[in-house]
Amino acid sequence: MNLETFKFDIDADGIAHAIFDVPGRSMNTLTGKAVADIIAITREVATNDAIKGLVLSSGKASGFCAGADLGEMGDRAGGAEKTKKSVDELKKEQFDAGFSLNGTLRKLETCGKPVAVALNGLALGGGLEVALACHYRVAANDNPKLQFGLPEAKIGLLPGAGGTQRLPRLVGVQAALPLILQGESFSAEQAKSMGVVNELAPSSETVARAKAWVKANPKAKAPWDEKGYKVPGGVPHKSPGVGQVATMANMMLASKTYGNFPAQKNILSCIYEGIQVPIDAGLRIETRYFINTQQRPEAKAMIRSLFLSTQALSKGANRPAGYPQTEFKKVAVIGAGLMGAGIAYVQAKAGIPTVLVDVTQEAADKGKQYSVRLVEKDVSRGKLSKEKGDALLALITPTTDYNAVKGADLVVEAVFEDEGLKAKITQAAEAVLGDDAVYGTNTSTLPITGLAKASKRPANFIGIHFFSPVERMGLVEIINGKETSEATLAKAVDYVLAIRKTPIVVNDSRGFYTSRCFGTYTQEGLEMLSEGIKPAIIENVGRQAGMPMGALEVTDSVGLDTALKVGRATAKATGFDYNEAPLGKMMAWIVEDKGRVGRKAGKGFYDYNEQGKRDRLWPGLNDQIEVKIDECPPALKKELTNRILVRQAVEVARCFEEGVITDARDADIGSILAWGFAPFTGGCCSYVDLIWGIREFVAEADRLADKYGDRFRPNKLLRDMAARGEGFYDRFPPAGTKAKVAA
Repeated sequence: MNLETFKFDIDADGIAHAIFDVPGRSMNTLTGKAVADIIAITREVATNDAIKGLVLSSGKASGFCAGADLGEMGDRAGGAEKTKKSVDELKKEQFDAGFSLNGTLRKLETCGKPVAVALNGLALGGGLEVALACHYRVAANDNPKLQFGLPEAKIGLLPGAGGTQRLPRLVGVQAALPLILQGESFSAEQAKSMGVVNELAPSSETVARAKAWVKANPKAKAPWDEKGYKVPGGVPHKSPGVGQVATMANMMLASKTYGNFPAQKNILSCIYEGIQVPIDAGLRIETRYFINTQQRPEAKAMIRSLFLSTQALSKGANRPAGYPQTEFKKVAVIGAGLMGAGIAYVQAKAGIPTVLVDVTQEAADKGKQYSVRLVEKDVSRGKLSKEKGDALLALITPTTDYNAVKGADLVVEAVFEDEGLKAKITQAAEAVLGDDAVYGTNTSTLPITGLAKASKRPANFIGIHFFSPVERMGLVEIINGKETSEATLAKAVDYVLAIRKTPIVVNDSRGFYTSRCFGTYTQEGLEMLSEGIKPAIIENVGRQAGMPMGALEVTDSVGLDTALKVGRATAKATGFDYNEAPLGKMMAWIVEDKGRVGRKAGKGFYDYNEQGKRDRLWPGLNDQIEVKIDECPPALKKELTNRILVRQAVEVARCFEEGVITDARDADIGSILAWGFAPFTGGCCSYVDLIWGIREFVAEADRLADKYGDRFRPNKLLRDMAARGEGFYDRFPPAGTKAKVAA
């Protein structure tokens, strides 16, 4: 055999040992070459009489296998390229390709010889599926990072190498469903208790234990190949019991996904159908559903954005090249309110000594108490030892003294959105900062170039926009001012990576990228309300469209007083009389007449309980709003969904045209992580490129503009892209790659 990704030998007892070790990579993945090697190994084990059994293991300290190579899979996802082949020929070709690993693992499982696997680290996705096809699994019990799981659903796919068939047959349908539908990972101990793993052993002994089992069990079979086998839980093949489980699961799935995620729907169907037939038929069913799922545009969008782009940006793909990496030995946070306190916590959690400055010692101490509460909660839940918690808190120094800022590599200012206050703090901090230190301002709307006028060194001045709550939100928006240097941008990216968050890079503009585009969702919800659409319909359709909250609830969270202020300011800048418009009158009434300013006051569009949780939509809305639409048939739901999502995507296009954002990856990841744009679409750009198609999107935006107003009207960029047949990833590709010019 000529193997490229495995090492192979046969010991004196006739036990073959195949060591998975992809050259040049820190982690094994199932590339096309790896699959070819597994096919060759299976053939050799099955046909070589000198081989009495097989043990699989990994040559990587990181683990056995992280699953399929998603770079390769992403290229194949989302629909086939144009071809002259017939539909039947194409389907056969797709099935044969999709079934290659699945069929091979079944051949390995039924080769008549015992097969065991030694798992020293993680086994995810296809890696776990390979392990499940072995007769015996030994896992390391001394590796705290070891994890197992089938996470394919998180990126729009379903397990395609036996996972939907073998895991339910091992642990039962009811136990397997959440693991596969939600992509949950589990530890070696959990795997042992469920029966996914047969034995636990120290890492150094896993291979020897696996070999010993192979030697002692020459006639091993998979449980489902034994006569009289029944699925755990008492559900035999062709039993109506699985139907009851599937019915309940289907109801729960619909309530959480609203039918937006094809992978979850297909997983449920695949398990329900496959568990009622022998496993060979079940594996063929799985492959058909796998291909169906893989060919959906949602799969391509989610693989590209939620895995490939997120991974690239989380490694600094948008960092300017040619600058040395910065190690942050000290960072100052000025402003110990909710945002500043959260920033101080994530810095300390990343091991960065942090100075937390405020105008009074009481305020600074209160800011540190935020970290104390988070640490105490983690310690009480066993997520953090008291010693590590104490060490984390010791890194935060609350103070009023700006001299404590001296020596900081970076300052993050996080005070109120007031230009005068920010200017005063800039000058106070720069008086003690070194020449190379970076000054970052955390602002969501104020232009960076204007704020930088207060700085003596605008080249070192940059926007670093966090999202609340800081400790839970994974994105940071970095904003270049007109004079921000590339060296400063490189340091800012290094900082975001150091605190283990994902950076996107944008250029200066009022509202930048995320706040500006996010605002269109709430604005459209308010437009619908002013049109007389029942509030509950607006909220339900927003969630069903894929947004994390309804538009009115989001507005409550931002603050109705803030929304009124922004609406008036925007209208004034554009010469529009907001106060006489139906929307302006409604907002003035609810804020100024009724004093309902949102969640912070416990009353806005919703009423809130004492814990600040949403209670109900405020019944008093009906006093001001004449409800003209109180039912939502499918056609109206589709119309409202398009209004919600298209409106946001049109604003994203305007940001590209104005140069606010320049990389489609940043736009997609920013839209998902910052404001929760429907994740199944892959983000705003992928929504246009893959879910609609550029020409169809422009036509729909024009239709909506004709019916509802020019806020939907496609800009020149979109029309030019449609004329050329270009998507956003063609016109604005990742940094370092060339733009494609479509015909």
